[in-house]
Amino acid sequence: MADQLANEIVDMIKKRAASEGGIAPATGDEITAATKLTSLGIDSLGLADVLWDLEQAYGIEIEMNTADAWSDLQNVGDMVEAVRTLLAKGV
Repeated sequence: MADQLANEIVDMIKKRAASEGGIAPATGDEITAATKLTSLGIDSLGLADVLWDLEQAYGIEIEMNTADAWSDLQNVGDMVEAVRTLLAKGV
């Protein structure tokens, strides 16, 4: 997962989690594709904020309501792949 897009998304997720008082990974713990969003303190409202951040950063539109996103986007890798797919489609 360590490519530029993934790194940018991880940085956005970290910033959002920190701004909302989320739990940062322990020192030395790397955020990976398998890192659960909930382990970073991101709840459904925080997820909506992350999705907004991603839409603004990449000029994409994520066609999901919060309930769908919450069930489909469980970890960092899910977020990266969703954005990668939308960028490839030119959405």
